[in-house]
Amino acid sequence: MTQQTSEAVRPHDWPGLVDPVHDSQRLFRQLLGAMSEPGTLTELVLPELPAGAAISPAAWGALLALCDLDTRVWVDEGLARANLAAALAFHTGARLTDDPAQADFALVTPDTLSREDGFALGSDAWPDRSTTLIVMVEALAQGEDWWLSGPGVPGQRGLALGNAERALPLMRVLAANLAHFPRGLDAFVSSGVRIAAIARSTRLSGAGLSGDGLSGAGLAGTDDAEHQEETA
Repeated sequence: MTQQTSEAVRPHDWPGLVDPVHDSQRLFRQLLGAMSEPGTLTELVLPELPAGAAISPAAWGALLALCDLDTRVWVDEGLARANLAAALAFHTGARLTDDPAQADFALVTPDTLSREDGFALGSDAWPDRSTTLIVMVEALAQGEDWWLSGPGVPGQRGLALGNAERALPLMRVLAANLAHFPRGLDAFVSSGVRIAAIARSTRLSGAGLSGDGLSGAGLAGTDDAEHQEETA
Protein backbone atom coordinates (compact mmCIF):
# COMPACT_ATOMS: atom_id res chain seq x y z
CA MET A 1 0.00 0.00 0.00
CA THR A 2 2.83 2.40 0.82
CA GLN A 3 4.49 1.69 -2.51
CA GLN A 4 1.26 2.32 -4.41
CA THR A 5 0.72 5.60 -2.57
CA SER A 6 4.31 6.67 -3.30
CA GLU A 7 3.96 5.93 -7.01
CA ALA A 8 0.68 7.85 -7.16
CA VAL A 9 2.26 11.01 -5.73
CA ARG A 10 3.67 13.25 -8.43
CA PRO A 11 6.62 15.59 -7.74
CA HIS A 12 4.47 18.68 -8.15
CA ASP A 13 2.02 17.34 -5.56
CA TRP A 14 4.61 18.42 -3.01
CA PRO A 15 4.18 22.11 -2.20
CA GLY A 16 6.70 24.55 -3.58
CA LEU A 17 7.33 28.14 -2.60
CA VAL A 18 4.68 30.58 -3.80
CA ASP A 19 7.27 33.32 -4.19
CA PRO A 20 10.54 31.40 -4.67
CA VAL A 21 12.86 34.36 -4.08
CA HIS A 22 11.19 35.99 -1.09
CA ASP A 23 9.90 32.79 0.51
CA SER A 24 13.28 31.07 0.31
CA GLN A 25 14.94 34.13 1.83
CA ARG A 26 12.37 34.18 4.63
CA LEU A 27 12.84 30.49 5.40
CA PHE A 28 16.62 30.80 5.22
CA ARG A 29 16.58 33.70 7.70
CA GLN A 30 14.42 31.63 10.05
CA LEU A 31 16.81 28.69 9.83
CA LEU A 32 19.84 30.93 10.31
CA GLY A 33 18.20 32.49 13.35
CA ALA A 34 17.43 29.05 14.78
CA MET A 35 21.04 27.91 14.34
CA SER A 36 22.37 31.07 15.97
CA GLU A 37 20.13 30.50 19.00
CA PRO A 38 20.21 26.73 19.59
CA GLY A 39 17.11 25.25 21.13
CA THR A 40 14.72 28.06 20.22
CA LEU A 41 11.49 26.88 18.59
CA THR A 42 10.67 28.22 15.14
CA GLU A 43 7.64 27.52 12.97
CA LEU A 44 8.04 27.05 9.22
CA VAL A 45 4.55 27.32 7.80
CA LEU A 46 3.94 25.54 4.49
CA PRO A 47 0.96 23.99 2.72
CA GLU A 48 0.05 20.43 3.66
CA LEU A 49 2.35 17.70 2.40
CA PRO A 50 1.00 14.89 0.20
CA ALA A 51 -0.48 11.75 1.73
CA GLY A 52 2.16 9.22 2.68
CA ALA A 53 4.94 11.75 3.31
CA ALA A 54 7.17 10.62 6.16
CA ILE A 55 8.89 13.93 6.84
CA SER A 56 7.56 16.99 8.61
CA PRO A 57 6.41 20.19 6.88
CA ALA A 58 9.22 22.01 8.70
CA ALA A 59 11.80 19.59 7.33
CA TRP A 60 10.43 20.05 3.83
CA GLY A 61 10.61 23.82 4.28
CA ALA A 62 14.24 23.50 5.34
CA LEU A 63 15.03 21.46 2.24
CA LEU A 64 13.37 24.02 -0.03
CA ALA A 65 15.41 26.80 1.55
CA LEU A 66 18.77 25.03 1.78
CA CYS A 67 19.00 22.81 -1.30
CA ASP A 68 19.98 23.66 -4.85
CA LEU A 69 21.54 22.05 -7.92
CA ASP A 70 24.87 21.48 -6.16
CA THR A 71 23.34 19.83 -3.07
CA ARG A 72 23.56 16.13 -2.24
CA VAL A 73 21.05 14.68 0.19
CA TRP A 74 21.15 11.33 2.00
CA VAL A 75 17.73 10.02 3.08
CA ASP A 76 16.98 7.24 5.53
CA GLU A 77 14.99 4.65 3.58
CA GLY A 78 12.12 4.88 6.06
CA LEU A 79 11.66 8.55 5.17
CA ALA A 80 11.94 8.17 1.39
CA ARG A 81 8.20 7.92 0.80
CA ALA A 82 5.63 9.64 -1.40
CA ASN A 83 8.14 10.08 -4.23
CA LEU A 84 10.31 12.36 -2.07
CA ALA A 85 13.43 12.03 -4.24
CA ALA A 86 11.61 13.14 -7.39
CA ALA A 87 9.90 15.98 -5.52
CA LEU A 88 13.22 17.21 -4.12
CA ALA A 89 14.80 17.16 -7.58
CA PHE A 90 11.76 18.86 -9.13
CA HIS A 91 11.61 21.72 -6.62
CA THR A 92 15.30 22.29 -5.84
CA GLY A 93 17.45 20.37 -8.34
CA ALA A 94 19.16 18.55 -5.47
CA ARG A 95 20.12 14.93 -5.96
CA LEU A 96 20.20 11.99 -3.58
CA THR A 97 23.36 10.14 -2.65
CA ASP A 98 23.75 6.64 -1.23
CA ASP A 99 27.00 7.62 0.50
CA PRO A 100 26.42 9.46 3.81
CA ALA A 101 29.97 10.84 3.73
CA GLN A 102 29.14 12.68 0.50
CA ALA A 103 25.92 14.24 1.79
CA ASP A 104 25.54 17.96 2.40
CA PHE A 105 22.29 17.24 4.22
CA ALA A 106 20.86 14.04 5.68
CA LEU A 107 17.22 13.32 6.46
CA VAL A 108 17.24 11.01 9.46
CA THR A 109 15.49 9.87 12.61
CA PRO A 110 17.22 9.38 15.97
CA ASP A 111 17.18 5.64 15.31
CA THR A 112 19.10 6.20 12.05
CA LEU A 113 22.03 7.42 14.10
CA SER A 114 22.24 4.16 16.02
CA ARG A 115 22.82 2.39 12.68
CA GLU A 116 24.68 4.91 10.53
CA ASP A 117 27.75 6.90 11.59
CA GLY A 118 29.46 7.73 8.31
CA PHE A 119 28.41 11.36 7.90
CA ALA A 120 31.10 13.91 7.05
CA LEU A 121 32.45 15.95 9.96
CA GLY A 122 34.40 18.40 7.80
CA SER A 123 38.03 19.12 8.57
CA ASP A 124 39.94 21.56 10.77
CA ALA A 125 40.65 23.65 7.68
CA TRP A 126 37.14 23.31 6.21
CA PRO A 127 34.70 22.60 9.06
CA ASP A 128 31.79 23.79 6.92
CA ARG A 129 32.22 20.76 4.64
CA SER A 130 30.26 18.57 6.99
CA THR A 131 26.84 16.96 6.79
CA THR A 132 23.97 18.90 8.33
CA LEU A 133 21.37 16.59 9.86
CA ILE A 134 17.64 17.24 9.46
CA VAL A 135 16.07 15.00 12.06
CA MET A 136 12.47 13.86 12.42
CA VAL A 137 11.49 13.59 16.10
CA GLU A 138 8.26 12.50 17.78
CA ALA A 139 7.60 15.91 19.30
CA LEU A 140 9.40 19.20 19.77
CA ALA A 141 8.74 21.48 22.71
CA GLN A 142 10.39 23.31 25.54
CA GLY A 143 11.07 20.84 28.33
CA GLU A 144 13.55 19.40 30.75
CA ASP A 145 14.70 16.20 29.04
CA TRP A 146 17.71 17.82 27.36
CA TRP A 147 19.59 20.93 28.42
CA LEU A 148 21.53 23.07 25.96
CA SER A 149 24.22 25.60 26.81
CA GLY A 150 27.00 27.41 25.00
CA PRO A 151 27.15 30.03 22.23
CA GLY A 152 23.76 31.57 21.47
CA VAL A 153 22.21 30.19 24.66
CA PRO A 154 21.91 32.55 27.64
CA GLY A 155 22.31 30.23 30.62
CA GLN A 156 20.50 27.04 29.65
CA ARG A 157 17.67 26.15 27.31
CA GLY A 158 15.59 22.98 27.73
CA LEU A 159 14.08 20.77 25.04
CA ALA A 160 11.78 17.75 24.93
CA LEU A 161 11.82 15.57 21.82
CA GLY A 162 9.12 13.09 22.67
CA ASN A 163 10.29 9.79 24.13
CA ALA A 164 13.67 10.61 25.68
CA GLU A 165 15.01 7.06 25.31
CA ARG A 166 14.27 7.05 21.58
CA ALA A 167 15.94 10.44 21.19
CA LEU A 168 19.09 9.30 22.99
CA PRO A 169 21.05 8.08 19.89
CA LEU A 170 20.67 11.53 18.37
CA MET A 171 21.69 13.37 21.51
CA ARG A 172 24.73 11.14 22.01
CA VAL A 173 25.92 11.90 18.49
CA LEU A 174 25.44 15.64 18.95
CA ALA A 175 27.04 15.64 22.41
CA ALA A 176 30.11 13.99 20.90
CA ASN A 177 30.62 17.03 18.67
CA LEU A 178 32.66 18.76 21.35
CA ALA A 179 35.37 16.12 21.06
CA HIS A 180 35.82 16.95 17.35
CA PHE A 181 35.28 20.73 17.32
CA PRO A 182 35.56 22.67 15.02
CA ARG A 183 34.61 19.58 13.01
CA GLY A 184 31.21 18.11 13.73
CA LEU A 185 27.56 17.79 12.78
CA ASP A 186 25.05 20.61 12.99
CA ALA A 187 21.43 19.52 13.27
CA PHE A 188 17.92 20.76 12.75
CA VAL A 189 15.30 18.77 14.68
CA SER A 190 11.72 18.98 13.48
CA SER A 191 8.22 17.85 14.28
CA GLY A 192 5.17 19.17 12.46
CA VAL A 193 5.75 22.83 11.57
CA ARG A 194 8.25 23.28 14.40
CA ILE A 195 12.00 23.22 13.98
CA ALA A 196 14.94 23.91 16.30
CA ALA A 197 18.67 23.81 15.75
CA ILE A 198 21.48 22.25 17.75
CA ALA A 199 24.82 23.62 16.60
CA ARG A 200 28.06 21.64 16.88
CA SER A 201 29.27 24.14 19.49
CA THR A 202 26.32 23.41 21.78
CA ARG A 203 26.96 21.57 25.03
CA LEU A 204 24.28 19.01 25.89
CA SER A 205 23.29 17.37 29.13
CA GLY A 206 20.56 14.90 30.02
CA ALA A 207 19.95 11.31 31.06
CA GLY A 208 22.30 8.96 29.24
CA LEU A 209 24.91 11.62 28.45
CA SER A 210 28.17 11.94 30.38
CA GLY A 211 28.56 14.87 32.72
CA ASP A 212 30.88 16.88 30.46
CA GLY A 213 28.48 16.76 27.51
CA LEU A 214 30.50 14.12 25.67
CA SER A 215 29.67 10.57 24.81
CA GLY A 216 31.74 7.89 23.17
CA ALA A 217 28.77 6.30 21.46
CA GLY A 218 27.41 6.76 17.99
CA LEU A 219 29.84 9.04 16.14
CA ALA A 220 32.67 7.54 14.17
CA GLY A 221 32.44 10.23 11.51
CA THR A 222 34.73 10.94 8.59
CA ASP A 223 36.85 13.81 7.30
CA ASP A 224 36.15 12.51 3.78
CA ALA A 225 38.77 14.16 1.58
CA GLU A 226 36.77 13.27 -1.52
CA HIS A 227 33.77 15.14 -0.18
CA GLN A 228 35.96 18.19 0.40
CA GLU A 229 37.50 18.05 -3.06
CA GLU A 230 34.15 17.70 -4.82
CA THR A 231 32.60 20.62 -2.93
CA ALA A 232 35.63 22.90 -3.39
